[in-house]
Amino acid sequence: MRRTVWPAFGVVLVLALFAGLAHAGTGALLPALGSRTAQMSQSAGEAVSGPMRTAILLTFLSLGPAVVVSMTAFTRIVIVLSMIRHAFGMPETPPTAVLISLGLFLTLFTMMPTVAAVNQDALQPFLQGQMEMPVALERAAAPMRDFMLRQVRQEDLRLMYELSHQPPPPSPDAVSLVQLTPAFILNELRVAFQIGFVVLLPFLLIDLVVSSILLALGMLMVPPSTIALPLKVLMFVLIDGWALVLRGVLGSFK
Repeated sequence: MRRTVWPAFGVVLVLALFAGLAHAGTGALLPALGSRTAQMSQSAGEAVSGPMRTAILLTFLSLGPAVVVSMTAFTRIVIVLSMIRHAFGMPETPPTAVLISLGLFLTLFTMMPTVAAVNQDALQPFLQGQMEMPVALERAAAPMRDFMLRQVRQEDLRLMYELSHQPPPPSPDAVSLVQLTPAFILNELRVAFQIGFVVLLPFLLIDLVVSSILLALGMLMVPPSTIALPLKVLMFVLIDGWALVLRGVLGSFK
């Protein structure tokens, strides 16, 4: 099922990013990609042609899942949501498709300033023929680098440079995405597990209390999860747990 979910939600993410940019006042992105079919450029100053735009869009769709997982807030969000599901003792509820959809749109909310900067500084000038491809890629990498540098720890970044046998960079602008991306993923895993630990504690307490009560009553044949599950759901609903978790996860980003 996951092999079919990832490509579909990669397309959903790209479309959601385009729609979010249009709502934020950068609605020229969608018309620039698909509204008109231009002739092939005869000079460097002309706008990017229609076939080139199609190729760029297909590249975004194919590389979207990899970029989302490795360079955005998606990893931290989806791990925390998955931990909540396992804390309940229901590994299939909510369904994986629901958690991924929620994670994608929360990632969209978190990454909106970064995506808008990439669109304004790199994508739009490139589509209008005002910038060459290498320069556009360099300018597009700058907002992503700034976002990841705000999240990553110096210890994780230093570890990646040690493992790659490279000297540390003299300035943040000189940090390579090759070392920054794994350091960012490592930091996301660390923070996600820290948040998950805090989330799991109340559910663990309920399991211990229910197990102790059943043992004291001599009801050894009754599975503790049968009694604990409704109590977990009731507690989570009463405290508005989903809103608390989402507010905490999104608030953890710098």
